[in-house]
Amino acid sequence: MFEKEIELRYFEMNHLGEASPVTILTLLEETAADHCDLINHSLFDLLKQNIGWVLISGFIEMNRYPVYKEKIRIRTWLSKYKNSQGFRENIIFDVEGNIIGRAKGQWLFYDISRRRPANIFEDIKQKWSFFSEESLPYDFPRIIHQIESAKFSKKFGVQHFDVDSNKHVNNIKYLQWGLETIPPDFSENYFLNFLGGRFVKEAYYKDEILSLAEPDDSNTAFKHNIKDITNGNVCASAITKWTKRKYV
Repeated sequence: MFEKEIELRYFEMNHLGEASPVTILTLLEETAADHCDLINHSLFDLLKQNIGWVLISGFIEMNRYPVYKEKIRIRTWLSKYKNSQGFRENIIFDVEGNIIGRAKGQWLFYDISRRRPANIFEDIKQKWSFFSEESLPYDFPRIIHQIESAKFSKKFGVQHFDVDSNKHVNNIKYLQWGLETIPPDFSENYFLNFLGGRFVKEAYYKDEILSLAEPDDSNTAFKHNIKDITNGNVCASAITKWTKRKYV
């Protein structure tokens, strides 16, 4: 297992003074990057070999979001491997040791130049090893939730800085696009308690993107699609569930 302590900074806050879901995903990925660096296979070392890690599916479950200047601790480990896939678990603790969030991700070891999976280096599996305990009891989704017509939608153009070292849109951007479709008055009164998503197709610089969100009957959960407008392909599919805020 690997642990990283983090103090939340001002620019990571939303207007309510709490970390956003995008911040949480960013911190989880930063912790994973540090775990790579710990075993001398940093993301930039891998990049020199035209190799990267790509998130293809995952879940986040948050009991609450940390606030400005709060210190949290992220614990991460690998629970199992396949030839080209590693399954990463995460638990987020506050300073008193309470669990405030959990996450798990299915990561693909990826040949960037050939745009296809690569076998994980044996040295990585040996140095990281694995611990079979899981942080969340969910199976990774195989079904893509297609949305034909949506109550909420927004269009985006892929900008140069939306593209990461793997030469495609970073997965954090998909989360941001999905959340942008949620009405502001709703997110003012509810917080994102659960996210489950799957990445399907890559998006690239200058692509035109349509983000769609359709609420369920309870109006506290949404199905999401991120689509490439040019060809209609679904780039990512997700489900979000929201919990009423408790104001003091």
